Amino acid sequence: MKAALVGDDGGLLHRARRATGRDRGPDAVVADILGFAAELRAYGLERYGEPAAAAGLAVPGIVDERNGVAVYAANLGWRDVPLRALLAERLGVPVALGHDVRTGGLAEGRIGAGRGADRFLFVPLGTGIAGAIGVDGRVEAGAHGFAGEIGHVVVRPQGAACPCGQRGCLERYASASAVSEAWAAACGDPEADAADCAKAVASGDPNAVRVWQGAVDALADGLVTALTLLDPRTLIIGGGLAEAGDVLFRPLRDAVRRRVTFQKLPSIVPAALGDSAGCLGAGLLARDLLTTGPTPTTPEVTA
Repeated sequence: MKAALVGDDGGLLHRARRATGRDRGPDAVVADILGFAAELRAYGLERYGEPAAAAGLAVPGIVDERNGVAVYAANLGWRDVPLRALLAERLGVPVALGHDVRTGGLAEGRIGAGRGADRFLFVPLGTGIAGAIGVDGRVEAGAHGFAGEIGHVVVRPQGAACPCGQRGCLERYASASAVSEAWAAACGDPEADAADCAKAVASGDPNAVRVWQGAVDALADGLVTALTLLDPRTLIIGGGLAEAGDVLFRPLRDAVRRRVTFQKLPSIVPAALGDSAGCLGAGLLARDLLTTGPTPTTPEVTA
């Protein structure tokens, strides 16, 4: 878990980290979140003379942002947790709940690599692949909270099986975990990962180049599908694979350029906020509560 106190100007005043404790079960994770937030509130009161005016929380999985419910997270084991209400009761301030990728995308769009773009798509390449669709300073969640799941666009029909139930999903070919798996098999080292593959590509290893290009081609196929549907002005790539820099971006820009026909080619840029994006995005969600007021489904809680 990553947490922060965020100033009204968007600056990070204090940061902290803690293990999720997921080995102790979903109830323990929820308890740890509430306790962590309470400690952060106390620190703010002690350090700045007043507690935070609102709180934002970003979690993985399926999130009902309107009703403030963490619906499901496979890695954490929870179902239908009313996190917004629980945290509002614990802290005594308004609370916003968001999806981790969409919240990170909100920060990248407003104050990061997409700043100034009226339409952007944020795609972090990590263990899996997800996306955040930015429109005029907000991120589109979709009718059911599933918007932006680009990792489950099929790019290789009848290809590798995906845990989602489909075959050939983008994240089975272009996520950091997929590249790690492919490179470990190609080089014969079960401990090798995507970062090792990127280093081997930079040194000219032909096997690494083959693995890497396969991932880049799959990613380009998925991104062109997305830009055909969404027509973003800026395409922001983040996550672990983006840390490869030009080793990723040079062939990716070329691969996307070769695939577009009538579409407008967006700017393809690296994410700017790194692993602070989620905390900054949660801060933006909290600040939005203070500037726009609570929605009908936001609990009215006072200190």
